[in-house]
Amino acid sequence: MVRIDSHQHFWDISRFRYPWMPDDETSVLRRNYLPADLWPHLQAANFDGCVVVQANSLIEETWWLLELARDNDFVKGVVAWVDLTDPDVGRTLDQCLQYPRFSGVRHIVHDEPDLHWLLRDDVIRGLRELASRDIPYDLLLRPPHLPLIPELADKVPGLRFVIDHIAKPLIKDGTLEPWARDLETVAKIPGMHCKLSGMITEADHTNWNSAQLMPYVQHVLSLFPPDRLMFGSDWPVCLLAGSWKAVLAAFTQACGPLPQAIREQILGETAVKFYGLKT
Repeated sequence: MVRIDSHQHFWDISRFRYPWMPDDETSVLRRNYLPADLWPHLQAANFDGCVVVQANSLIEETWWLLELARDNDFVKGVVAWVDLTDPDVGRTLDQCLQYPRFSGVRHIVHDEPDLHWLLRDDVIRGLRELASRDIPYDLLLRPPHLPLIPELADKVPGLRFVIDHIAKPLIKDGTLEPWARDLETVAKIPGMHCKLSGMITEADHTNWNSAQLMPYVQHVLSLFPPDRLMFGSDWPVCLLAGSWKAVLAAFTQACGPLPQAIREQILGETAVKFYGLKT
């Protein structure tokens, strides 16, 4: 039995500028979050490690995260950023693969002004470089992007995908459609995975509860088998709405009673297999 937080972040605001971060200096996000800050939370919950995911569209952050993973044994994988539109992205990926804990790639798609960014020819070319190296890709989406994913999967056969944060449905508004219907279509794509993560920050930050998450979580559980689902805390972004421990509790309550074997798959085993983690 291995437990892995499949989605969290580290950042250093003295090292990099994060364009998405609130300008308010009092925001809980505007401080450094490093491995020593996360490890006590993982230990307290009997987690073995984590997968750190990019928070910046800078190759310098990629090398920094890979070095953090090299120096901190509990950081089992790194989902990094590379410029998918770079004609020479294959060479960059080969450099990343020199690091044993390089586990995947992500781009902040939902901040791109072009809704169809993922289907651009230069992006598809870059994603095919991932597929040829069996490097997984994290899909950071909002509900309007979901209808694009079947075409994307057709254009890049063999690429292994995982949807971050269940595609960020409008939990605060209690809105299910068209997210629920579109996710049902996407879930039928062979090998498509999904992270049960990032949900409390899509709810009302100051007035959410696990019951509000339940319709979304139960829908995801109905679509994806446990060997295609992963738990992720989205720490420290989650701190806008609750602690790492609160995220785990909300996940547990929203899932409801699950057989222990299924719970353990979602809490770690799926992430190990999908990202090829060495535990």
